[in-house]
Amino acid sequence: MSKVKIKAFAKVNLVLDVIGRRPDGYHEVEMVLQSIDLHDELVFIPASTLSLESEGQRLPVDDRNIIIRTAKKLLAHAGLATGARILLQKRIPVGAGLGGGSADAAATLVGLNHLWGLGFARSDLEKIGATLGADIPFCLRGGTVLATGIGERLTDLPPLPPLPIFLAKPPFNVSTAQIYKNLSLAAADYHPEVERITTLIRRGDYRAIPRYWGNRLEEVTFRLYPELKGVMNWLINLGLPVRMSGSGPTLFVFGTEWTRRKQVQVTTTLRRKGWWTYNGLLKASGLEVNEQA
Repeated sequence: MSKVKIKAFAKVNLVLDVIGRRPDGYHEVEMVLQSIDLHDELVFIPASTLSLESEGQRLPVDDRNIIIRTAKKLLAHAGLATGARILLQKRIPVGAGLGGGSADAAATLVGLNHLWGLGFARSDLEKIGATLGADIPFCLRGGTVLATGIGERLTDLPPLPPLPIFLAKPPFNVSTAQIYKNLSLAAADYHPEVERITTLIRRGDYRAIPRYWGNRLEEVTFRLYPELKGVMNWLINLGLPVRMSGSGPTLFVFGTEWTRRKQVQVTTTLRRKGWWTYNGLLKASGLEVNEQA
């Protein structure tokens, strides 16, 4: 085939709990992950060597980029010595808690698996992906999923309908490692109701999700970045169901039909502060593949 084109969709965490820390330094989590229609686009073209070109955001195109690391990991796993020209159109903000890097890695595994004719099953790709990042196995399947362990043990949930979602990211990034480093599990006196959320999703009662959701990392991120807490409280006071995704800093408004006037008010106010905003929908898949012979 001449090329493979893939849309790699971002994610939000409808609920995120941290259970404990393992001896290897990773944290045990319970979370419900949800794909959204915000996406990067990747094109994979046959070539004798491995290369990456990026548009939309300035990014490294060497081993510092997870796309290149993923491609090399797949080559090593397959025992191959070949290449590909990879073109990235970057739309998912970097360091936003939206899983953009993981989505790109998942697209790379699938795209090169097709391009090179490797024939690996999705379960094989999920195992390879888990060695590169905890969210990659989810991004390979997408939709609505309960993730446990370090995020690599996945249980599919009934897909939510294409509900509206509004994203808002401040003009700074957050380091996931820094957030977990500052998380004090000994002081934990609050745990989001993950099991209740999964029960609601299985019943189709998605409107009730905001009554019980939560994100265990918010207290750390808000302590380090008080502006986030202020904006979240402002949105809540406007009557909007809002949560932080992952380790932040992106906030999202979930599944609500708000008036055009209120949406314009929120968008205008945040953009004046230098925030990035996005209006989209929930998505029932993590990737969309288009092969061209």
